[in-house]
Order: sequence, then C-alpha cells, then structure tokens
Amino acid sequence: MTKTFEELGLSKNTLEAIEKKGFTTPSEIQALVIPELLKEKTHLIGQAQTGTGKTAAFGLPIIELLNPNKNVKAIVLTPTRELAVQVSEELYSLKGKKDIRVLAVYGGASIEKQLKSLKKGVDIVVGTPGRVMDMMRKKALKLDELEYFILDEADEMLNMGFIDDIKEILKETNKEKKMLFFSATMPKEIINIAKEFMPSYKKLVVEKNELTTNLTEQIYFEVRLDDKFEALCRVLDSKPDFYGIVFCRTKHDVDEITKKLKARSYDTEAIHGDITQAQREKTLDLFKNKILNVLVATDVAARGIDVSDLTHVINYSIPQEAESYVHRIGRTGRAGKKGIAITFVTPREANMLAKIRRITNSDIRREKIPNVKDILEAKKEYLLANVDEIIMEGDYTTYLDLSRKMLKNKNADVVLAAFLRHVYDDEFSQDKYNEIKDVTVKIDDSTRLFIAMGARDKLSVKKLLELINKKAKVPGRKVKDIKIMENFSFISVPLKEAEDIMNAFNKDTTKKPLVEISTGGKNGSKSSDKGRKRRRR
Repeated sequence: MTKTFEELGLSKNTLEAIEKKGFTTPSEIQALVIPELLKEKTHLIGQAQTGTGKTAAFGLPIIELLNPNKNVKAIVLTPTRELAVQVSEELYSLKGKKDIRVLAVYGGASIEKQLKSLKKGVDIVVGTPGRVMDMMRKKALKLDELEYFILDEADEMLNMGFIDDIKEILKETNKEKKMLFFSATMPKEIINIAKEFMPSYKKLVVEKNELTTNLTEQIYFEVRLDDKFEALCRVLDSKPDFYGIVFCRTKHDVDEITKKLKARSYDTEAIHGDITQAQREKTLDLFKNKILNVLVATDVAARGIDVSDLTHVINYSIPQEAESYVHRIGRTGRAGKKGIAITFVTPREANMLAKIRRITNSDIRREKIPNVKDILEAKKEYLLANVDEIIMEGDYTTYLDLSRKMLKNKNADVVLAAFLRHVYDDEFSQDKYNEIKDVTVKIDDSTRLFIAMGARDKLSVKKLLELINKKAKVPGRKVKDIKIMENFSFISVPLKEAEDIMNAFNKDTTKKPLVEISTGGKNGSKSSDKGRKRRRR
C-alpha cells in the first residue's frame, strides 16, 4: 500500500507544492488515480465520495504532464460556479513553480473579464457547462487541442440537467484527448456517455465510508450574505465560553474576517496556506493555550489541528462537499463532550445544505440568530458570575486599597457604574450591533421525476400512487405535484424516495429507463429549450 506522495512518482516541484498545502499522505482515490495517469494516458472513471481529494487526484498528474503553451490543454466541467472557483483555486495551488495558467469561467460573473483572461492564454479551463458553451459560441474558447477532458461531480451534472450540454461540448473536442469522469455515484446515464465517447476505459472505485456526526449538535441560521459578519459577532457574544474554529472558503475571506474581528477586539488569529510555518505554530500554540478563543481558517490549513475540547465550529461559508462538512464539525464533539456546529446559509446555498443533510443523514435544525437583548443579558450574567466567583475565592485583596480610595466620599452605585463604563466602554450598549434583515431560505431536498407513462396508458393519479407504493414501497404522502400528461407524467419526491423509485422501476437494464430525473422545468418537457437557457445563465 502506497504511504507517501514520493512513491507515486511525482516531481520535486509538485512535492514541494503538496508539502506547502499541508498534504501528508495520499487519499485512497489519489493513490489509485495518480500512478495510473502518470504511467499511461488512459480514459478513467473514478468513483469516490466528494471530499476525498479527487481534484488533486486528477490535478497533480495533469499538472505534471502538461507542456504549457497558453492554449487550452485541459478542461474541467463542474456543476456549480462555487465548485468551479474551488477547483480552479485548488489546481492553481498545486502547480508550484510550473508556469501553468488556470481560469475559472462561470455564469453570474462578467463574461467580458473572463474572455479577456482567456485571450491572454490559458492552459486549464475550469467551468460550468453553460458558460463554457457561451464562450464556445463566441469562438473564444477552442477545445481542439485538448489533452484532458475532466467531468467533475458527474452525478450532480446529471441531477442538474446538464447531460445534453456535456454531449454538445464533447462533440466540439478533438478525438486525441483523454477523458476522466469523477463522481460519488455512477448512474447509467454517465456510463452511457462513457461508452459513447470513450473507446475503452479503466474504472477505479473507492469504497464508500459511512459519514457520521453523532456527537455534534447541528444548527443553521438563515442569513443574507451582507449580514454574515454581524451574525458571527452575535454568535460569539452570545456564547461567553466560545472556543472554536470559524471556517471560510478562501484565504481572502479568512484575512478579511480576522481583520474585522480584531477591530471589534476579539481574541483571534488566521490560519491559511500563505501563513508561514513559524506564524502557524505560534498561532496554534496561543489557540491551544486558550489565549486565543477564535481561530479563522480554511479547510486545508485546518488539517493537523489537534484540539479536543472545542465548544463550537462555525461554517461561515457552507462547504461544497458533505465530507468537508463532516470533517469540519468533527473537530468539536470529541472526547465524549457535546459540541455545537453552526452553519450560515444564504438563499443561494439552500441546495447545498439539503445535499449535506441527505448524504450525512443529519438533523441540522433551523434556529434564529441571537437577538441583541438576549446577548446583552448573557453578557451581564457572565460578568455577575465572574464577580461572584472572585468573591467566593477571595481573589480580590490586591485591589482593596484602590477600591476604598475610589469609594471615599462617593456614592457606591455611581462609582461602580463609572468604573464599568471605563472598563467595558460600549460593550453593553445596543448601539454596538447592526440590524440583521430577515431572510427565508427554502431548503428543497426533493427532486422531479419523469415517468414514461401517461394518460394513454390509462394512468391516473390514484393508479400512479398505487403503482409507486407497490413497486417501490413509497407511501403516497411522499409524492407531490403530480402531473399526468398524454404520453408521460411528472412527480416530485424527496431525494431518498426518488432513488428507491428509480431502482424499483428500472430493474430491467436492457430496456430504456421507465423513470428518470427530469432535466426540464418543473411543469414542462423533459429537456425544454427554455429550461436549458435558464440553466446556462
């Protein structure tokens, strides 16, 4: 069994980049894929859970083998813009001193800026299907010199209705490229694409491990993006004994949050990939000794932090992978102690939270952000408790003379109030806090299924519910928004039940699937032009 990255056959430059990121031992998927890609260019299908290091698994050997000339030699397709940014940043951090340019292209950002960067010359493009196709239509992105075509999170691509787009992109690529598909599961539709576009391929599978979050209480707050920092401060102030890690997605976010927390006098420091080893060790020492009670970190930089008594973990940015979520919150709830994991969720992140809840089978409950009145009451109670403890222990004698001088010929209440004002300034003032606007995050963990049966098959709502219950053992109350059309039907069901229904109805693999995930709009055809245009934006 391979134990080190050196044994995988990587160059000195790549090994230095790996060491800088804090990687020590290859993950299972990395140990399987890296040597396979290094020894021969071959089509690959890699099946492993998200969060197991798939980006480095394909990124390291591609970076190693690419001869950069500022023409697009590799393209990575991802289902979401967040993942596109994450993968591009990961690839950039792995390139070391090699002169490779990586560009993320995705909707919701200026296409002009992305086109301008593309014209300067790019070796690896990471993007969402819609934006990639936009750039191809503008003749700005050419994929006729590809060496590698990578499909990341293939099953999510299927769930989001991008299969037809992927096929269109593939038709515009050169035949000599090698194709790499990575996915947590391998639905038949993905295998069918592989068979259509790959003459032969190797399949590498990492056995799935059960994700557990048993010892951690999990809650989430609905919050607007602009209110996240204010929400963070309220959480910290409402928990006087807070001792934990605040996770951010990027190094820039970590620096910004840390700077703003310090400006509000919180005992905090940052940990990320650009922090020197000496500073990292100093910060961790202060944190372990509880001189600092808040550590702001990225996922990679937090590896190797061995602290067993954290009270809280805060997901300031929701992780893009269920495994990352489990690894983060697993840092609390250790040694038999109950920890609390808090996740901030904006409306755009609702689907990611639903996915995490489904994969981890966790009860992540919604709570309200602490209000100012309750925070101030908690602070006052904490102060009074500390004063009572000092009196009980007799640990005040050093200050008796000063106390008597302060109280001489003065009203004790007035002196104490003035002293508290001097020490705490505006700590107990409501004006210290900004308003947080209410926002509703709709957590929709259901999916739309297309059923190749309709009214012409004498199907009715009642008959369909009876059929689903009989074949898949799914009760009728789980099935919503039923539409019976002439030749086909649509239903909405929770994701778990959707899988049960598809498995039950599609047992005969020699026939065309009877039930599929709908790739069109909620009320329309299975793959309407209107639905596809909406996805591409």
